[in-house]
Amino acid sequence: MTHPEQRSPFRLDFRIFAPILPGATVRERIIACVGAALGIGLTFLICERIIGPGSHLPLIVAPMGASAVILFAIPTSPLAQPWPIIGGSTISAFVGLAVHFLIQDQVLAVAIAVSLAIAIMSLARCLHPPGAAVAMTAIIGGPAITETGIWYPFIPVALNALILVLLGIGFHKLSGRPYPNYAARNDINDYGTSDPPTLSRAGFKQEDVDAALSALDETFDIDRHSLTRLLREVELQTISRSRGDLRCEDIMSRDVIKTHLGESADAAQVLLLKHNIRTLPVLDGEDRLVGTVGLRELAGATGVVDEVMSRAAVSSPTAPVMGLVPILTNGRMHAVIITDTDERVLGLITQTDLLAAVARAVS
Repeated sequence: MTHPEQRSPFRLDFRIFAPILPGATVRERIIACVGAALGIGLTFLICERIIGPGSHLPLIVAPMGASAVILFAIPTSPLAQPWPIIGGSTISAFVGLAVHFLIQDQVLAVAIAVSLAIAIMSLARCLHPPGAAVAMTAIIGGPAITETGIWYPFIPVALNALILVLLGIGFHKLSGRPYPNYAARNDINDYGTSDPPTLSRAGFKQEDVDAALSALDETFDIDRHSLTRLLREVELQTISRSRGDLRCEDIMSRDVIKTHLGESADAAQVLLLKHNIRTLPVLDGEDRLVGTVGLRELAGATGVVDEVMSRAAVSSPTAPVMGLVPILTNGRMHAVIITDTDERVLGLITQTDLLAAVARAVS
């Protein structure tokens, strides 16, 4: 009898056709398709205006299509950032051009150009997969490329890449997706000291992530800081799921001390000191939450609370308590205001409330 996990070497494993990009929703793919269409189309049109339709220079190179896939479909990838797209493409064009003039055998030239492009892009920290295609195009692109000569890396390659990146920045800004994707720093706190922030001092550390990557001995398309942020979010989601029965309404204070727009900073400070609290919700004339003030905002203030209030951290009464951990451990927020759908204050959860809830969950 064959063990269920034993597979015939001739049997096709259909898992190879399964999607490999986590978080690739239908909406994200539609946005990527629209972005790629606009990006490539506008790049072509802009280059046509700059270079001129009658020029012997190519208006756009084919590898830009692959760059558009990475730029618009996986904009958080380290390979999709501006420097890899522009630098990787331009450097690879120079590599391909140099190999083309030095090596006459086309097969050998293509092989060396691709491998050399990968090596130099890696050293220049601008690895971009379509860059290898740019290097190949310099060798097998025919007269349209060879007649371009030394201009090939600049026009059209660098020009194409620059325009595509600028269009990508504008498109992602309009679609609400962050780009360029700056590496999340997990080792900086908000107190101006050398200590890591609270969440980074608990659980796994950056060296644990590095050790795991070394043990797996694989390359992943995500930078270390973003990977660490993802893993910490997984931890928080696990805690929230395992303690999902504990809601904000279960532990929130309901008798909330408040102030209103137009109240003097001195009066607000008196309320904070009288009730020994650190956060004071600020309401408008219809008793809707518009912000918060604390001793930090009120220090030295002489006007009204409107002038110094900060944006409030809010949550709903049915939200899991453990979901407040990132907010109340960021070093800036001392309380989360619990509101209804009309932004009216129902309660308040402080760092002390959260600590008591976490202690109860652990016990």
